[in-house]
Amino acid sequence: MADEYIDILDSSGNFTGDVKLKSEAHELGLYHASVHIWLYTLNSELLFQKRASIKDTFPSLWDVSVAGHIATGEQIELAAKREIQEEIGIDIPVKELDFIGTYFESKAPTPQIIDNEFHHVYLSQLHVPLNTLTLQKEEVSEVKLIHLNELEQVMNDSLLDHEYVPHDKDYLHWVLKEIKNRII
Repeated sequence: MADEYIDILDSSGNFTGDVKLKSEAHELGLYHASVHIWLYTLNSELLFQKRASIKDTFPSLWDVSVAGHIATGEQIELAAKREIQEEIGIDIPVKELDFIGTYFESKAPTPQIIDNEFHHVYLSQLHVPLNTLTLQKEEVSEVKLIHLNELEQVMNDSLLDHEYVPHDKDYLHWVLKEIKNRII
């Protein structure tokens, strides 16, 4: 989990011209950008990754298919493509990444980390079987497919909530709606 330089944003998501290490941005609660890529199948399933146990935030919890920070000066869609390649080992052409919008989330997973992120959210169809994925061990410990109906149950069951990264319910509902619009 190498530290990396990232662009610092203002509270509206605009570039400030400042650059910091990711760890410093988290420590200070500075606004910054990330990519979230949700991979789905035409069988109404979503790919989830289990975060590695060595992660500093939300270790061993299930999360979005692929996610990561955008490096300083990196184009957003190329960051999405890079993160997919790094975390699960598949090459998805940029033209198959469907940008659905940006969503701001603020989390404080530990007293030392304040994560103020503007997620640039993409959807893409998963065209390969799970057993062909190559997981980046420092980031991802395992992957699974979850049916949309099961995910909706998880979102409404506080007992199961502790197994997943705590994303805003509005964010998850928005993503699920967008995915359903592409499947149906």
